[in-house]
Amino acid sequence: MAHCGHLKLRASRSINIDMSQSAQFLDVAGENGSSRKIAYLQAPVPESDAPGVVWMGGFASDMTGGKATGLANWAAERDVSCLRFDYSGHGQSSGRFQDGTIGEGLADSLAAFTTLTTGPQIVIGSSMGGWLALLLARALQQNAPDHAARIKALVLIAPAWDMTEELIWKHLPSEAREAIERDGVYMAPSEYDAPLPITRALIEEGRTHSFELASFSPGCPVRILQGMQDPDVPWQHAQRLVEQLGETDMRMTLVKDGEHRMSRESDLALLFQTLGEFTGK
Repeated sequence: MAHCGHLKLRASRSINIDMSQSAQFLDVAGENGSSRKIAYLQAPVPESDAPGVVWMGGFASDMTGGKATGLANWAAERDVSCLRFDYSGHGQSSGRFQDGTIGEGLADSLAAFTTLTTGPQIVIGSSMGGWLALLLARALQQNAPDHAARIKALVLIAPAWDMTEELIWKHLPSEAREAIERDGVYMAPSEYDAPLPITRALIEEGRTHSFELASFSPGCPVRILQGMQDPDVPWQHAQRLVEQLGETDMRMTLVKDGEHRMSRESDLALLFQTLGEFTGK
């Protein structure tokens, strides 16, 4: 099975358990007056003092995957609001996957958070979504402090921070780098049928969001859940994030036999226990 360095290109298969609910769509402004439609799922819940939860998925995943659906079910059983959405080019959202960048995913996330949520929220980011969750917190601090104050905690599952450089580019074989520089794209074999495009735009634009070069403090508790058998985001990479962020209320839980997906029943139980710290549920 071929992969890009540490971060294997595995498009997560959707588990369509939640078929009773149809996606809604949010218009997000793009460049040159363009717009794109971001698909999201959000179930109404009774008024509650508990923070809501926002799910941010990984590279080539979508909002109907196993962890996202499990989270939505957990939240519904406890009257906790839950928002999950697909980045542009992912799942049911408009756009081509090949055209996506980290900045575009961040813009989608900012639009979803500021438009679709109210009150305190716990932002949960998985893999690439962990990086985007941190970028979301930083962008809100800089540009919308009232919204930033609504983030009560970040829960990061195998956070692939700086992934375009640290987990992909630095580990690509020479022929893949040459293809990206020559053609603008490398079609990387994945675990499933279709190869996934790694574009020059993804790599180069990703460098502008590096935490290696510009650290920050999220301003809220941070919890990291990390498998020690994760071949895609090594646990040492998550440990570096702990050292990199200027946040004192930070805890990393290592799961000795945990892999990248962290979607087993025991992994989900750990996630829900962690959320309970902040929701009281």
